[in-house]
Amino acid sequence: MIKRIHFIGIGGIGVSSLTQYYLAQKAIVSGSDLEKSEITDYLKKKGAKIFIGNKKEDIHQDLDLVIYTPAVGKDNPELKQAKRLKIKTLSYPEALGLLTKKHFTIAVSGAHGKSTTTAMLAKILIEAKLDPTVIIGTKLKEFGDTNFRAGSKNILLIEADEFQASFLNYWPKIIIVTNIEAEHLDYYKNLNNVLKAFKKFVSHLGAKGILIANQDNENVLKIAKGIKKTIFYSFNQKKAALLKLKVPGSYNISNALAALYCARALKIPDKVSFKALSEYRGAWRRMETHQAKLKGRNITVISDYGHHPTEIAVTISAIKEKYHGKGIWLIFQPHQYQRTFYLFNDFVRALNGLGIEKILLAPIYGVAGRETQALIQKISSEKLASKIAMATAMTDFKTIEKYILDKFDKDLLVFMGAGDIYLLAQRFFKNR
Repeated sequence: MIKRIHFIGIGGIGVSSLTQYYLAQKAIVSGSDLEKSEITDYLKKKGAKIFIGNKKEDIHQDLDLVIYTPAVGKDNPELKQAKRLKIKTLSYPEALGLLTKKHFTIAVSGAHGKSTTTAMLAKILIEAKLDPTVIIGTKLKEFGDTNFRAGSKNILLIEADEFQASFLNYWPKIIIVTNIEAEHLDYYKNLNNVLKAFKKFVSHLGAKGILIANQDNENVLKIAKGIKKTIFYSFNQKKAALLKLKVPGSYNISNALAALYCARALKIPDKVSFKALSEYRGAWRRMETHQAKLKGRNITVISDYGHHPTEIAVTISAIKEKYHGKGIWLIFQPHQYQRTFYLFNDFVRALNGLGIEKILLAPIYGVAGRETQALIQKISSEKLASKIAMATAMTDFKTIEKYILDKFDKDLLVFMGAGDIYLLAQRFFKNR
């Protein structure tokens, strides 16, 4: 039995969820991260011993297991010390993969919509009294503003990320695929390799497994071929019109359909699913909406995690649909030099096609361990802004904040990106 576990990168959204799983199992948990955060503070309150910085001295012989984020390099002092002491080490996907074999696992995958679909399905399973354990890549109000729920039954619901083919460690009984696009090209190089990885992942279902597949995405249709039991859902199905959601956007209807059809596969009555979906209030940084005053004017401030060109386009479209005719400024923080470089033309097309009043680009958010110096030299927010009408590249958050305070005269401020742009958004959640 595992009693003492140390997590390297404990403040990450995935690793922190797995941390809570082991805390719920009464394990003695410690962990480190490069910086203190809301998440590390929360885990400390839950009982984890937190270290800021990576030091080999924090790895002791009495540990049973060390779990590390895939972003950690081989030269990490804690990881090297654990191996030197011959302590068992697992990456986060490897550790989660072991749990998928232990439980009846439902895995939600796809380029976009994973967190929302997982959250919606979690609501349904809870409403149906199936009491799932949930590991998700965002914080939910329903879980007390955290990204984990401990359940008493054998169902494990997880978000299955394709980053570095992490999901190939998982062995679910049901897989949902929301969509597939060219993403993480620093790893996959091209769409064909992305498709190969998804094809291999769905093969993990085995003869009795069930695939819930988005019929509206041609790439999903390609990888669904050959899966014995596939349930397709589509935005064009009659059921779509019956859904009453609090969250806007056609893509959220699609996410809800994925959750609904998975619930049907589990024999959950539609009335239970419709009730749960109608009560879903959204997730942290998924069109998180706040009302505030700016210099005496009523404004709406939205914080969103979108960082891929498609996500930007569909999110702004949903916002325009909900707030028809309102003036919008987008403050976008590109996430990762690699993604910005490989999808540069897609970002240009998406941002130019938004049809909004102003776009402010924050500096690119670099991800430790996932960047190359060569690309850092080649790409920048300034280069992106030069190709986009109505876009201005800004040097830092303070400059952006001052610019907004001096010049913003519209209705909606939308902050978007997967980095730390949400911290700037939070400064506008309250009256200024």
